[in-house]
Amino acid sequence: MGDYEFEVKYYISDPDAIRQKALDLGAELIQPRTHEYNLRLDTPDGELSRKNQVLRLRQDSDAHLTYKGPGKEQSGVRVRQEFEFIVSDFLATQKLFEQLGFHVLMIYEKFRTTYDLDKVHLTLDQMPYGNFIEIEGPDADSVQKLNEKLELNWEARIPVSYTVLFEQVKIRLGLSFRDLIFDNFENLNLMPEDLGVTPADG
Repeated sequence: MGDYEFEVKYYISDPDAIRQKALDLGAELIQPRTHEYNLRLDTPDGELSRKNQVLRLRQDSDAHLTYKGPGKEQSGVRVRQEFEFIVSDFLATQKLFEQLGFHVLMIYEKFRTTYDLDKVHLTLDQMPYGNFIEIEGPDADSVQKLNEKLELNWEARIPVSYTVLFEQVKIRLGLSFRDLIFDNFENLNLMPEDLGVTPADG
C-alpha cells in the first residue's frame, strides 16, 4: 500500500454477513484466518508513545517489523506513515532491540482474515474484546467507495488504534492486566457500550 496507510476501522456485530457481502462484491481472499502475535516495543521512558509512534514486532505466517508514524485525519480517513518488512527470526529480532534498550510495552494478539476488493484491503479481525473490520487503501477516496459498497455506517468509524481502544477499555472497566490477549478476556463478555463503540453493521 506504499509508505502511507489510509484506513478506517469499525466494530461489527456479524462478521460472517460482512464476509459474504464482500465475496458477493467480488472480493478475493489473500490471507486466510491467521493468528497474529504482536510485541509493542518502546524505550524505558516511553519516548515512542509520547511521539505517537509505534514500533511493532509481529509473528504470523512470517515475522514482520513495523514502524508507524503519528496519525492524522484526511477526509474522515486515518492516515499514518508506515514501513514494514519481513525479518528472518522473530526471537533474534526481539533480543536485538532489547540489547539496544527497548522493552516490550505490551503484547497483543488477534485472528485476521484479509481480502482484496478493487485494490483495497478489507481485513476481518477477531480481537480479544470483539470483532472489527479495517478497510485500507491507497487513498481516502478508495476507502470511502468500498465503505459505501459494504453499506457500513460511516459515522461509526473508530478513530484510534486497537491498543488505544484497549487502554480506554481498561480505564472504563477497571482492568489491571497489561496485555491484549485472549486469555485475559476469557471470562469477560464485553458489549459495544463497554468499548464505547457502535456496530457499523447494525
